[in-house]
Amino acid sequence: MERKVISFEEALLSLDHQKLKALIEQSSQTETNIHVVENLIVPALERIGNGWEQGDIALSQVYMSSRICEELVDDMLPVQSPERKNQPKMAITSLEDYHLMGKRIVYSVLRSSGFELQDYGRTTVDTLVNKAIDDKLQILLISTLMLHSALRVKEVNHQFLQKQVNIKIVVGGAPFLFDHNLWREVGADALGKSASASVGLISTIMGELSS
Repeated sequence: MERKVISFEEALLSLDHQKLKALIEQSSQTETNIHVVENLIVPALERIGNGWEQGDIALSQVYMSSRICEELVDDMLPVQSPERKNQPKMAITSLEDYHLMGKRIVYSVLRSSGFELQDYGRTTVDTLVNKAIDDKLQILLISTLMLHSALRVKEVNHQFLQKQVNIKIVVGGAPFLFDHNLWREVGADALGKSASASVGLISTIMGELSS
């Protein structure tokens, strides 16, 4: 799989749509769409994000790669319209991070599983806190790819505590997978280790809120 991820990364950086499609079709022969996304697309984007942090990849390449992958994910994980489940108000965001892929995947998976949630897009700490309170959220999902973005979650939690609001924070993304204690350090209530695991995680939190 590592070789496929590298090939996928190279195809993204060279904007080779035919190769991208071929790699996805090849992987889809043995894996479900969500696993292709998690095991091929996401790792390739993480490598590109790391390359940008190290100064080896231009921000424009990061942007184009993310846009291409968003289109691919939309095709692979279309948003369905099942009867929505009785659930608390929740939203998802990418906190001060230009990498929206992880957010897009989780959003699609949750929506196609019958959950309703708002997509806040990319937000800053202050904007996110104010919007979450105004919308009376009970669950806030935050996706990050860069470490500096992950660390800003602590500020979100601090403001929630100051304003005495009880909003469950669920985090996900590469920094939290690399450091298994980071989600606790920033004050999150739960860690989503993968998009496919988000459905069970949200269901568990819903049970806790209703008990």
